[in-house]
This record gives sequence, structure tokens and C-alpha cells, in this order.
Amino acid sequence: MSRSIRLMFVGGIALGMHAASAQQAPDQPLQKVEVTGSRIPTLNTEGASPVTVLSAKDIKIDGVRNVEDMLNNLPQVFAAQGAAISNGASGTATANLRNLGSDRTLVLVNGKRLPAGSVKDSAPDLNEIPSGLIKRVEVLTGGAGAVYGAGAVSGVINFILRDNFEGVEVQGNIAGFNHKQHNGVADVVSKRGFAVPGNANFDGKTKDASILLGSNFDNNKGNATLFFTYKETDAVLQAARDFSSCALAGGDPNFTCSGSGTQASGRVGAFTNDGKGGVRAYSSATDAYNFGPLNYLQRPSQMYGFNAQAHYDINDKVRVYQEFGFHNYSTDAQVAPGGIFFGVRATIAGDNPMLSDAWRTALGLTNSPTSKTTVTIGKRNVEGGPRIDSINDNSFREVLGVKGEINNWSYDVFGQYARVSHAESNTNYFSLAKIAKAFDVVNVNGKATCASVVSGADAACVPYNLYGGAITPAMLNYLNASGINTGYTQQIIMGGNVGADLGVYGIKSPWSSNGIGVSFGVERRAEKLVYRPDDTTLSGDLSGAGGASPPVVGGYSVKEVFAETRVPLLEKKPGADSLDLSGSFRRSEYSTDHTANTYGVGVDWAPVADLVRVRGSYQRAVRAPTIPNLYNPQSIGNGGPAIDPCEGPSPSATAAQCANTGVTAAQYGKIEKNTANQHSSLTGGNPSLAPEEGTTYTVGLVLTPIKNLTVTLDAFKIDIKNTISTVDPTVALTQCLTKATASFCALVKRDQFGSLWLSPNGPLGYVAATNANIGSVSTSGLDLGAAYVMRAKDLGTFNFNINGTYMRSSSVENVPGLGSYDCKGYFGATCGTPTPEWRHKARVTWSTPWKFDVSATWRYVGSTKQEGFSTDDQLSNRDDKGVVQVAPIESELGRRNYFDLNVQYPITKKISLSAGINNLFDKDPPIVSTLVTAAAGSANGNGYPQVYDSLGRFIYLNLTARF
Repeated sequence: MSRSIRLMFVGGIALGMHAASAQQAPDQPLQKVEVTGSRIPTLNTEGASPVTVLSAKDIKIDGVRNVEDMLNNLPQVFAAQGAAISNGASGTATANLRNLGSDRTLVLVNGKRLPAGSVKDSAPDLNEIPSGLIKRVEVLTGGAGAVYGAGAVSGVINFILRDNFEGVEVQGNIAGFNHKQHNGVADVVSKRGFAVPGNANFDGKTKDASILLGSNFDNNKGNATLFFTYKETDAVLQAARDFSSCALAGGDPNFTCSGSGTQASGRVGAFTNDGKGGVRAYSSATDAYNFGPLNYLQRPSQMYGFNAQAHYDINDKVRVYQEFGFHNYSTDAQVAPGGIFFGVRATIAGDNPMLSDAWRTALGLTNSPTSKTTVTIGKRNVEGGPRIDSINDNSFREVLGVKGEINNWSYDVFGQYARVSHAESNTNYFSLAKIAKAFDVVNVNGKATCASVVSGADAACVPYNLYGGAITPAMLNYLNASGINTGYTQQIIMGGNVGADLGVYGIKSPWSSNGIGVSFGVERRAEKLVYRPDDTTLSGDLSGAGGASPPVVGGYSVKEVFAETRVPLLEKKPGADSLDLSGSFRRSEYSTDHTANTYGVGVDWAPVADLVRVRGSYQRAVRAPTIPNLYNPQSIGNGGPAIDPCEGPSPSATAAQCANTGVTAAQYGKIEKNTANQHSSLTGGNPSLAPEEGTTYTVGLVLTPIKNLTVTLDAFKIDIKNTISTVDPTVALTQCLTKATASFCALVKRDQFGSLWLSPNGPLGYVAATNANIGSVSTSGLDLGAAYVMRAKDLGTFNFNINGTYMRSSSVENVPGLGSYDCKGYFGATCGTPTPEWRHKARVTWSTPWKFDVSATWRYVGSTKQEGFSTDDQLSNRDDKGVVQVAPIESELGRRNYFDLNVQYPITKKISLSAGINNLFDKDPPIVSTLVTAAAGSANGNGYPQVYDSLGRFIYLNLTARF
């Protein structure tokens, strides 16, 4: 194998080494290629920055058909949006390099960027990537802003699609989950009286099919490739797994089944009906609503797509090319029934005909229209069914360009247009406005009648019965409400670049035979977003939908010039078989009156040929504000702290601490507790935002100590300042409580009851969390890669590789001067997604002499502790004596070892099979209570299903036919 090709696959982190173990063709003349991280065409695929490469065969061995799951298996990638998220789902799938955020990860297809994935999520949507068309994936972790522009702060993921295909290829896939219920939580569920699910033989099925067509034409001057695909995935309810079949709370020594105070039979003040026409006191221990079972643990979805790629060589200097991609993705995000969330205030008159004498006594009323009381009410709409968020996204992307080489100068000029259209409907909600009317009831000749009917304000109003009577279809029909929102994102790019090896002009180092490589270019990019909610969504009238959702119309453009060089300084010299220097620069001018300069330098030094290499880079990158960052109207939603220590009859915070946050002496101990762990926050955009600035340092070592063994070690450090963020509402509340810091206390706005959630009709209580360039984030660690090929004579070939990441730090500073907190090794409401100290993916592939290959993969996710154990004041959850206030049962997410098997076999010369089992031993995910995960982005079903294998054994089968 040639040095260049070998290092393409193992010089970064080797995942495709088995590709070299099959029968090898004779070395072909090498052609200049672009490698992710540089626009300079070169024969040398080595570089100053590490690049991880996933081949098509690697992807097939993984067995997964979702691109986000494929990437999440890499230790450099952390969980983000995906199919396992239901409450808070955007409908997209996103990649999060280094846990720095999906919107700091740039996603490319064939070297050109994808648009914003949705009006709900500015990060590119991986659902747009046709998994069956991927030739390879190149992952560069670290800044590359000077090469590719804004967004490449944490790195770049470049999907290289198959082209130049000739023939027909048909693929069919089926996959699903097999699971034996064996979690100890099942006893907790059973004792609480909830249903414990049976074993799952084969659920959550995914079926997909694709066809790839390609042909050369006009004497091989051109090629056209067409790809069609369809995929559907079945839903899995949380009720289908024992560990997610009830909403858990941490206890001592075991979990308990918890739930929401907005329960099925309804609450009026401190009372509920007993189901027999009577009234009794509400008990959270027995009456709390189990909202877990009806939530999706895996969303159902349908997707179909079409891709077309073509190129034509007009002559040997000019190639015209085009790329077209289309996808339609639809999914339902289902969560528990909504209704009247406990916290709504209603005034009840004693002569309300719906009241029994027992209810009047309990509420302190007499049977008189002048006898009134104002109470807090709530009820789950179990009669109407779960809330459903139906999402449909259509995307299309067209790239048209011309490239070639004239007089040793390569060029590429292109235009790109992309648009993602979004449609969404929210059904099975109640109207907040109509709830108020349905409880403003008067007695008209012994019949309960809405006051709005009597006044003529709303003749359709139907009183709602919380006192034990039947919930009629008329009641439901009146309160029922739905919301619709639509919109689109749009991206237009025009650009061009030229590059050359200046060695043909004699411009080179006197100590090297290779010339200096250069590349220059210009680019203009325009981004636009339009979001149109209907009146119901705009007003925030949907009870339990998270508040008002105002419209957004905005956009910006950026003009850029860039340059790059690669200087082979030394070659075949003592102590330097090769020494290459590289540099890049980009100037960006934004229509928002901001400018940014990004740049990078790198060194690649091989003291001894094919034995050792040292590489390092320094990069400055930026992330431009997204359109929602800039122009989102400010609104109040339920993204506030999970816990308010000043709530309930026995607050965990002192009266003095709560007074810091605005609680009066009269309110202390009397603030209604939010049992759903959802408090309000004020969020919104800021048109004056400047780009974030990221700095990346990498230094690495590539060793080839013996034949067929390559080891890589790459240290990284990424610092981002002026981050576009908000003060975390939990941090703001905690700092105000404990330190009375004025800047934080100014963000806490309590309502007339002292609450941060209780007043749906205003004025609301909330914690302010609007956008600003105020914070910083940083991460550091070490990547380890190794690959070894062992030829075992008559037994075939064994290929070993490992890809691991050690996290040294993962720090966040929300506000300058507050100090940073480090989330390495922690998870929780503030740190969010678990950040283990060590993760790896190791694989051995046996290429047998009997035509079939067997692969075994070991995926490891290290343990993490709940953030309350941290010594950082902003994370620590300790009492005055320093004792951690965390339930022992959920103090840690234990490490997980997952083992996967795959077999690939050519049934005939034209038909091949790939089959396997992931999570062979059916390991359950680590679980924690909803109290811990409530504010964390990738949480669902008492855990983190985007991080861990949460549905059991994953069994899959692929058949591929080529003609």
C-alpha cells in the first residue's frame, strides 16, 4: 500500500484499516486530492490536523441506518438531537463535536456546507444525508474556519458521496430491537400499581430500501449517478421498557415512581374527587400522574429521498458538475396528555350546580352565588389522549459548478442553493383562554352555565367538570385546541477558488523538491429564515406547549476572501525526512456590521520516513450568530430551573435566601410546588450580537514502530470566548439565592404569588435568559488511535483498531467574573449530556479465507457522576455541613461496555449479506430520575437514550445486489 493512501486511513485515527487487508490492486498513479481541512490539491494526504475517516464498510459493520447514531459511536461526537428525543424534539438529527454544541460543528457534503436544518434548529440536519450513498466520512476535530468559514469552531464533518458509479445497486435493510426486561426498577413500578411491560421480541423496527443507478456516457467523458431511498421506523413507547415505564424519583435506597401533580382525576386546591362522587385530600404519593408510559422512547418516522450527481468533461481542462439532493422527513413526537396544568387559578361560586355538598364543605363554601373561593386547579386530559407534535421537513439542495486545471492552476467555481421547508402541527392541547371561560361558571335555573354564554361573549362555552362528574365529548371539544406553524430556511452561496503547485515555476524551498502549494478564493453566502406560527401558537394559548412562539423573519449575508498555503520546507534531510508548514487566512464581512478574521498555522514533521511524525496546529475560528440568535422575539417558556428551592411548605432554602430572589415573608412556605419540574424563563434574540471567537491548539504524534502498526496520539485544546449564550436559569437562581449577587438577582422575576411558574394569565414569574456575547467555553483532552493488520497465513487476515478520547476538561463560564465550572465526568441539569472521562470504540475484523468477514466491536462509555458532587460552587449541591444532597441511587451513571457482532458474506458474485447484533448482551442504560434530567437536552425516559443503547439488542440484516 502506498504511503499516501495508507496515511489517509490511519494518519488521523484508523477505522478503515480492514479495507487494506483484502486483495490489493497494483499501485496506480497517484492523483491530487483535497483532504478535509485544506483546499490545496496535493498528492500528500497527511496534514497538521488529525482527520478521522469512516469508510463505507465501517458504516455497514456498524449496522445503524441513522447518520446521527453512526457518528455518536465516535468518541469525539456527543449526543444531540435525534430519534430518541420526544419532548423538545426539533425533528432534526444533529452532530455535536467535542460537546461544544451542534451549531459549532460544520457539516459538509462533498466539501460544501449544508444549510440550517430547520426553523427550529440552526444546526445542519443529518437526515438530509443519504446514508446508503456515503463513500466515506472525514471528521476533522478542531477549528477550520479559515478554510471553510464560520461554524467550524469545534470541527468539520465532511460526507463524501459516491459518484462515478456504473451499474445498478439495490439495498434492502430491516432492523429492530430484542429486549428481555430485567431492570430492578420493575419491582418499583409493580408496587406502585403500574403495568410492567413484557419482553420485546422485535420492536422499534426500521425498514428501508434504496436503489443506486449510474452510467458513464459520451465515451466516458461524463457520469450520471441517481439514488432513491425510502425508510420507515416504528415507534417505541416508554411503556415498552421496564426502566422507563414510570417517571422515577431518586430515593434512599431505591428509586420511587413519581409523577406530575397535574393528574387524571383533577385537583381543586388541596382536594381531588375520589371517583365515587365524593371528595378527599390530594396525595402526591398515590395521586401523582405517571407521565412516562405514553412518551415515545423512539419516535416513528418516514423518510424518502432522491439524489442526483453528474459531471461532464467538456475537455481536459473543464469539467461541469452538479449535485442535487432532496429529502422529506416526517415524524411524530408524542408526550403525555396535556390538559389544565396545575397552577391555573379559578374562582368558584358556591351555587355551582356541579358541586356536591361534600365539595362545598371541603372548599369552605355555602350554596350561594356570593360564597366564593379562588383556588389552584388542574387535570390531565386523559380522555383526549396524548399530545402529538407532527413534524414534516422537506429539503432540496442544488450545487452547480465548473472546475478543472489550466496551466497548472486548478480552479473551482460554483453556486449553491438550498432550502428546508418546515410544517408542524400540535394537537390534543387545551386552550388557556377557554379554560378560564370554562371555569367561570354561574347557576342558570339549576344548570351550570358559562358566564361567557350568559354575556354573549362566547356562546359555545361548555363548563368543565373537575368534581367527579363525567367528562363529556362536548367539554373536550370546547377546550380542545391545536397549533400550526410553518416556515423555511434558505441558503445561497456563490464562490470560487484557484490553487496551484508553484513548484512548476521554480518557487519552492531550496531544501525540498516539492513546490509551495497555494489556494485563493472568494465566497458570498446569504442566509434567511422565515417562521410563521398561527394565532394560537403565536399567543401561547396551548396549555402545556411551552409558551408563546412569536414569528421570526430575518437574514444576513457575508462576503469573504481567503487564502491558504502549504510549504514543504525540508525533504530527505538529516532529522527531517519531511517538514511541511501550512497557513490559512479568511476575512469575513457580515451585513450585521461585524467583521471577523480567521487564520491558522500548522506544522507536519517526519524526522524518520514511515516511522514517526509530529504534527501541530493553531487555528482561529468563528461562529456567526444564527438568525434566531439575532432576531428571535423575546418570549416566556418553560425552560427555567428544574427546581425552585423556595417552593413548597418546607422550602430547602432559608427565608433570607429566598428573600434575595424576591420572596416576601408572607409568601415563604406558601408557594405552590411545581411537581413537573418545569419553571419559566424569558428567552429571545439580540441583533447586536458579534461572532464567537474560537482558538484551537493541537499537537500530535504518529508512530509506525513495526510493519502494519500505526499509533496516533493527538492532544487538543479548544477555547471559545464571547459565546452567544444566556445565563443558565439554574445558575442565576442559585447564585442569587446563595450569594445575593445583584447581577443575578436582577434576572429573577417572581409573580404575585412568589412563584416562577404559577401565573399562566400573567404577569408571569420567570428567570431571564436572553442572548448575549457574555460567556466562554473550553475543552481539552487527548485522542488515541491505533490500527494493526495481522496476516495469519491460511487463516486470513485480522485487523485491529481502536479510537478513544480522554477528556481532560469541559469548562463553561456563563458570565465573566463568575468563574467557570468543569463538566468533565459529570451530568445533570446544568452540565446536560454526560461527559465521561474516557470513551472508546475498538474493533477486530477477521477476513477469512472462506469469503466471509466477521467483526467484533467493543464500545465503551465511562462513568459520570451527578454534578452535585462537583466542588465547583455553581454545580455543587451540598448542605451547610458539606454533605452532598444527592440520592445515592442516582449519584452516578455507571460505565457501559457494549459488544457488537457483524458478519458479511458474498452469497453470490452479485448479492452480498451483512447481518449483526449490537449490544449483544442486552445491557440496560444507566437511569436517573426525571428531576435530574428535566433540563438536560438529550434526556428522555429516565436517562439519556441518545448516549446509551436504551432499547436492548439491535438486530439488523442488509442485502445488497449489484448488477
